Amino acid sequence: MNTTRFCLVRHGETDWNVARRLQGHTDIALNARGHAQAMQLALALKKSNLQFDVLYTSDLQRAADTANAIVECFNLPAIANGELRERHLGTLQGLTIDEAPLAEPELWRAHIARELDHEMSGGESIHQFSRRIRNALEALRQKHLGKTILLVSHGGALDMMYRIATDQALDAERIAAVPNASLNWISHDGQSWKLDRWADTSHLDSLALDNLDL
Repeated sequence: MNTTRFCLVRHGETDWNVARRLQGHTDIALNARGHAQAMQLALALKKSNLQFDVLYTSDLQRAADTANAIVECFNLPAIANGELRERHLGTLQGLTIDEAPLAEPELWRAHIARELDHEMSGGESIHQFSRRIRNALEALRQKHLGKTILLVSHGGALDMMYRIATDQALDAERIAAVPNASLNWISHDGQSWKLDRWADTSHLDSLALDNLDL
């Protein structure tokens, strides 16, 4: 049996996370706390003697900056992959969760209801997002069979990976927390996906914010 393991990392904190502002594809940098979380994460991985074969990151800055802390500790390159981006939330991007119901009531209703084919007015439907993430995971698995892959991405993307690993329905209410700078493990034994461990933040010195971009 050739098991491929993924260690999934959500990026560190941003100012938009603090403001509860929907980011999607908007390219927001880490804030000071986010940079500190990234370094705590990288040092914890180093201390654990984790052996991984390759490091991938979303090409958005908040993920790439988180990956860079790992690069500094392990002295290996991070491979940027645009398929690992957060879901594009269309017109909702840039709005806080308090502003969105007032500014875009119909879009917000569709978002909260998890309407699977709604493209969020120029964004990405849940079905489209699911296919992108599933295809990206499968491509990496096939490329690195039997290896350990470290992957830095986003809260909504990691929630989708959780759904893939647990076979949770796309329209089901989210049940998994995805805190900033958390460590999350899934694996594939050549037959099916498996959830190994989720939402580990024991390496952080304070509580981390959960995900909003679903």
